[in-house]
Amino acid sequence: MHEDTPFTAARRLRALLAATILVFCGGAAFAQSGDVPKAPAPGTSGFTATERGPSLPFVGTQPVTLSAQLTAESPELSRGLIWRIFKPEAGDDGKLPLVMAEQGGTRTFDLAPGSYLVHAAFGRAGATKRISVGDEPRTENFVLDAGGLKLNATLAGGSRLAPAKVRFDILEADEGSDGERAMIAPQVRPNSVVRLNAGVYHVVSYYGQVNAVIRSDIRIDPGKLTVATMEHKAAQLSMKLVRAAGGEAIADTAWSVLTESGDVVRESVGPFAAMVLAEGDYTVIANNRDRIYQRSFTVKSGQDEDIELITSRDLADIGADGTEKAPVE
Repeated sequence: MHEDTPFTAARRLRALLAATILVFCGGAAFAQSGDVPKAPAPGTSGFTATERGPSLPFVGTQPVTLSAQLTAESPELSRGLIWRIFKPEAGDDGKLPLVMAEQGGTRTFDLAPGSYLVHAAFGRAGATKRISVGDEPRTENFVLDAGGLKLNATLAGGSRLAPAKVRFDILEADEGSDGERAMIAPQVRPNSVVRLNAGVYHVVSYYGQVNAVIRSDIRIDPGKLTVATMEHKAAQLSMKLVRAAGGEAIADTAWSVLTESGDVVRESVGPFAAMVLAEGDYTVIANNRDRIYQRSFTVKSGQDEDIELITSRDLADIGADGTEKAPVE
């Protein structure tokens, strides 16, 4: 068996700490916007952190005051922090035992002499230190080197999109050995402020639930709020099968939407097929009572459209060029 070098031992410890913090967060990433996750106390699934008033230290303990800043030049953070203090040796379950946890700003903990790992989390930004407690009070400051990211999306031309139809994923910029990027913050809402360590992140913007997807690498600077707006080229489409132009939609219709190359991008069943599609050429196929109707159409950014497929034999299929075709039997 090979002995760990100081480097590999430190790396192993960091990995163990990261895994332990994920367990205490319920396997989820830290909260975004102004929300602060509540860390659980040892042996429980959760805890409600409270502001601690002045109290006498326990016998044999020393006060350790912890504070954090976004940058070395910025003021101390007064709220939004999660402090977690761990023993540095893994327990029988393979996790680092949690000694104390609180939320807020600067905090003072009464700790027995010994070695500890202290993790400061501010949203999804964080920093870890190993500290040693002796026979005197001590103070530790954390410089998080963190900033914020606020995301929005528009259509080409600047039209703002409905927030309910837009979501963002924030991932690491670099791909792993498997070719995938690690997820940092999934399903982020527009206008939410996500706290992140400084660096470059890969952001994916989704408009609707089909193929209106765009990507961008965005840099976060320490101590600053980065506001980024991503531009989609897409439109909202609503499709229905009718017996005559302007008629009622026919129920129990199976829908398939295909790209110009024939790839299926969406399938559904119902009187209507409503979706957001990226710019491009498509074909919609409606299947009702073993009869098939189809129509080709072009999506242009920002031009929402209602598309009708008409069951009359001479109007069943209207192509993008206006040519009328019979339904496919």
